[in-house]
Amino acid sequence: SPLTHQPGLTLHCTAVTSLHFCHNTYRHCNVFAVDGDPHFLIEVPQKKDHLCFNINLDPGVVLNLVKDLDTGITVNGQLIGKKKVRNNAQIQKTYIGKLGIVNTQLDLKIKITSEKITLQNGRKTATFTWLDTITLQQESLTMEINREKNLVLSFADDHLIHHDFLGLYMLDSYKVSEHTHGLLGQFFQHIDFEVFDIRPGSDPEKPHATMIVKNNKLTVTRISEKDYGKDLSHGTIVPCWFIYNNGTGLIDGAHTDYIVSNLFSTPFIN
Repeated sequence: SPLTHQPGLTLHCTAVTSLHFCHNTYRHCNVFAVDGDPHFLIEVPQKKDHLCFNINLDPGVVLNLVKDLDTGITVNGQLIGKKKVRNNAQIQKTYIGKLGIVNTQLDLKIKITSEKITLQNGRKTATFTWLDTITLQQESLTMEINREKNLVLSFADDHLIHHDFLGLYMLDSYKVSEHTHGLLGQFFQHIDFEVFDIRPGSDPEKPHATMIVKNNKLTVTRISEKDYGKDLSHGTIVPCWFIYNNGTGLIDGAHTDYIVSNLFSTPFIN
């Protein structure tokens, strides 16, 4: 079930999550995709390549995905375990099953699951399902659920949220400040890396290589992942360099630094 396009902040939701952050034009778009354990796929247009990493944490953990102190927008995602777990699985597969969006400037909170959308504006609360067809407009907020089960939320400053899977899309990120951070928000800024010493791996279709990124020297593996941004039903196969150990060396700090207490935690209130 879905949130859609326009300039600003956009989100998608379901058992598979895709997260896109675009820079100024739709063609030069940083892409984040999630499948299984939150698997983040980052398009780096300057390199014409992609980076990817997993986050392995227990179901119930909430991660800060985006925080922008200047605009007052925060996006958090909660991990949910898959319904079926193999008996010999050492790590339970998870995906982002809930999204929490906070806009402190509008005193707005939005909770999104694959079943419903709950909008809290000050003391007022409204709940909608993906079967609803509505258009809601009040002050700086416009919300629409259409027959295609798309939910579009747009704020006065053109920020907008698109939900289709539980995922996140951002178009025209010039609307986001340079201080934006978070597990995904940090990649709004240009990221540079170098890959060399490409060599065979145990799987001939997955070669290893050495990567220099953020002054860190990493061993990475070439794999293929699905990007659901252009084909929501089947996804598009995209090759990427996989960074091990929860993105260590690629993300700022440790992956556990991005854990927050609840869906509506913000940089101001946890």
